[in-house]
Amino acid sequence: MKKVLITGGAGYIASHTNIELLKGDFELVLVDNFCNSCAESIKRVEEISGRKVTFYEADLMDTKALDNVFVQEKDIDSVIHFAALKAVGDSVAMPLAYYTNNITGSLNLYQAMKNHAVSKIVFSSSATVYGDPATVPVNEDAPIQATNPYGHTKAMMEQILIDTAHAENWDIAILRYFNPVGAHESGRIGEDPSYPNNLLPFVSQVAAGVREKVVIFGDDWNTPDGTGVRDYIHVVDLAKAHAKSIDKLAVSKGVHIYNIGTGTGYSVLEMVKAFEEACGHSIAYEVGPRRSGDIAEVTGDPTKAQAELGWAAELGLKPMVESAWKWQSSNPNGYR
Repeated sequence: MKKVLITGGAGYIASHTNIELLKGDFELVLVDNFCNSCAESIKRVEEISGRKVTFYEADLMDTKALDNVFVQEKDIDSVIHFAALKAVGDSVAMPLAYYTNNITGSLNLYQAMKNHAVSKIVFSSSATVYGDPATVPVNEDAPIQATNPYGHTKAMMEQILIDTAHAENWDIAILRYFNPVGAHESGRIGEDPSYPNNLLPFVSQVAAGVREKVVIFGDDWNTPDGTGVRDYIHVVDLAKAHAKSIDKLAVSKGVHIYNIGTGTGYSVLEMVKAFEEACGHSIAYEVGPRRSGDIAEVTGDPTKAQAELGWAAELGLKPMVESAWKWQSSNPNGYR
């Protein structure tokens, strides 16, 4: 049974990835500091899967605590690196915090991996590295031109890994996510931000009466209805891409970079309308000014992931919003 270390292991995408890995022949070691996650998600992963995981409460900025994980867990086969601060708007307002946490934390992890001879890693990157692409859907060969500090940190973490792979003979899968949404079919795990920075959890909380209205950041973008268009992907599909990537690294050397998206874009207004259908009532919204660091449209070409990982998104818009509503309506206050 292969042992996988998962940083940010209590988070939204991680919790769903944990479920997929626990279906297979994997033993999980989770590390999280709970800065934007909750211990309850780990309990619920164990409940859904019927299996136990090993957990360490630790911060990647704490090199001694991180080294202790590797010392205690002597036979780690590979790492999935989720842990990072992740809000675009906050990164614009607090760039030093983002660069310090995301870059230094990652460097500490990579050094610990080297010290303990762990050379396989799946890295949680982002479509934000493409910035405002010249054409969409964007493929993996497009220029890296992030437009905000969060995107810059992801691009830097990618480059550090690529350089390390060449120097240290590491095997790496870099997954550039588009916009994860939805929740596990059980309604027991989902996205649980105390204050949402992404669209769908905000819409969910308005639908549930937790918040008054959705703020749409601009309706004057160069898109069909003036609101931003994004490539939304069901979090369960995204989780399955991580399991496929671990399998890929077991048989394929070097660095592999994949877009993880659907290739289809939906506007903010289309997402609000779809959620109204899922919850059965109207959702209040107002249009505000554009948000710094945002762009009009981005969708991803998933052809490479389909060809090399044998992965493709299977869940469309309806299950995305219906599962998000099931999670939100069953857990109005999230895990808390």
